[in-house]
Amino acid sequence: MAQEYRQITISEPKPFVKWVGGKRQLMQELENNFPKQFGKYHEPFLGGGAVMFNLLSKKPKLSCNVSDFNSDLILAYVTIRDKLGKLIESLENHSKNYHNDSAEYYYYVRKQEPKQQIEKVSRLIFLNRTCFNGLYRVNKKGQFNVPLGRYTNPNIVNKENLMAVSKILQSEKIKISCRGFEAVLDDAKKGDLIYFDPPYQPISSTANFTSYTHRDFTEDDLERLVTVANNLNSKGCHVLLSNSNSKVVKDYFSEKHWKISSINANRAINSNSKKRTGHKEIIIKNY
Repeated sequence: MAQEYRQITISEPKPFVKWVGGKRQLMQELENNFPKQFGKYHEPFLGGGAVMFNLLSKKPKLSCNVSDFNSDLILAYVTIRDKLGKLIESLENHSKNYHNDSAEYYYYVRKQEPKQQIEKVSRLIFLNRTCFNGLYRVNKKGQFNVPLGRYTNPNIVNKENLMAVSKILQSEKIKISCRGFEAVLDDAKKGDLIYFDPPYQPISSTANFTSYTHRDFTEDDLERLVTVANNLNSKGCHVLLSNSNSKVVKDYFSEKHWKISSINANRAINSNSKKRTGHKEIIIKNY
């Protein structure tokens, strides 16, 4: 089975899950804001990994220290790295059953709570590929609660990209862990680049997309993040941060070493497609 997968042409890796706030559409803006030179790359809110994959496609030997607080997501990265063959078999089974009866099978899988590693990860990827807008959202009990999406033929398995992701993650220079963002302070050294892409601060009462885990990212968490960012600045690190065009965020990053710029961003998360354009986001950096 593994031999069969090796025969697939391996392309540049891309995110294997659609993630709220994913950065693929903003990549050029982010690239324009990367420092010309830096040491190790740290990303404490890894999400779909678009920025990491983009950097690695240009600098394959880059040392990366990446993490996320979402344990299911980190398990997916580790499983793709270490147990790809078995994961693809499980995804192919999901794909076959889904195409027999999409709605019935989707809600059957959504109710499941598998305990085994392969089944947990294949369920996450399957739901992400078939749910509404690829929205990862859980309720207070940590249960995935997004309805079925309207897809004709979703690419549930996507072997080629999973192969590319698996290969690049096997580098000894990439460390993946499940932990809170404050832990980056222990690892980052002068000259390193730290990119923060936290759950965005809501800019209206209906724009609260901070539930990536069963615990919201609150303003207290934002305040802790600002403290970490200021400490990293004091260590001589390059710090880059994305967020919504929120007055709260801009006020927290008002010290003179922070430079704030706004960028245009389209977001595919709104249920009304006409409201997915014309959004402003901000990039904050200390260099």
